[in-house]
Amino acid sequence: MLAYHDEEWGVPSHDDRHLFEMLTLEGAQAGLSWSTILRKREGYRRAFAGFDPERVAAFRSADIERLLGDPGIVRNRAKVESTISNAGAVLAVQEELGSLDEYLWGFVGGEPIVNRRRSLDDLPAETAESRALSKDLKRRGFRFVGPTICYALMQAVGMVNDHTVDCFRFEELT
Repeated sequence: MLAYHDEEWGVPSHDDRHLFEMLTLEGAQAGLSWSTILRKREGYRRAFAGFDPERVAAFRSADIERLLGDPGIVRNRAKVESTISNAGAVLAVQEELGSLDEYLWGFVGGEPIVNRRRSLDDLPAETAESRALSKDLKRRGFRFVGPTICYALMQAVGMVNDHTVDCFRFEELT
């Protein structure tokens, strides 16, 4: 958890595969701890073809059954099926807008929102931006993309800087 915070959380990401990975992991985390998901991250990468959306979108029922037997991921049918359908939605976004990056970052005007949180108690579960992103993702057929999941995604990929002002990462990422 410390390495994730110190090296990755909040760092702006513009790589479509990484963005798809984080969207998947944030959705998988629903109802579970983030530490559980981080422990299974390599399993997710193996199970979901390195988060290549073309390959994942081509998964069929035999792949779903294989994934439901894989202890390296959260074996929840709805979450597994959503990852596959979300891969297809990623492809549609890429076709329409050029990249998942362009689409997601459009919700923050292409630049990170820099918050000046004094404590972890100041972190909201969702924001107007995450609600707008969630609504549009759902309209496009994405699943496991509620406003709280979307805000966690936005924090994770640096669309918002929610490191507290006393955290060494706040200044590094501002």
